[in-house]
Amino acid sequence: MSALTYSLVVNGSVYGSQSARNAYQFANALIAKGHKLVSVFFYQDGVNNASRLTVPANDEFDLVSAWQVLATEHGVRLETCVAASLRRGVLGSDEASQHQRDADNLATGFEQAGLGSLASAMLTQDRVVQF
Repeated sequence: MSALTYSLVVNGSVYGSQSARNAYQFANALIAKGHKLVSVFFYQDGVNNASRLTVPANDEFDLVSAWQVLATEHGVRLETCVAASLRRGVLGSDEASQHQRDADNLATGFEQAGLGSLASAMLTQDRVVQF
């Protein structure tokens, strides 16, 4: 079987549901099988996966850091829906400035993107899997 290209859509928050963690585990499994993960698009409450202010308890898995490591090691784009992010208070420096906020909290390695980026992934990847 030849390698496939994938994009993931994560709708679940970083904590409070299993959705984001399942997506992360799936991402690692498909990479281990030799497939290419091109991007992860965080949508709805999934944008909370991109907050640099998330501080898990000492005995909890640090999912934000895990996404960052995955992206760095495997060249995966981590994109948050900009509209969903703004509604939930996850802002990059450009958005914070544009909306006159005194701080940003988008974690390193994540970028904010529009739904056009998700549409492009749906048209160009072999598989798009939603969590």
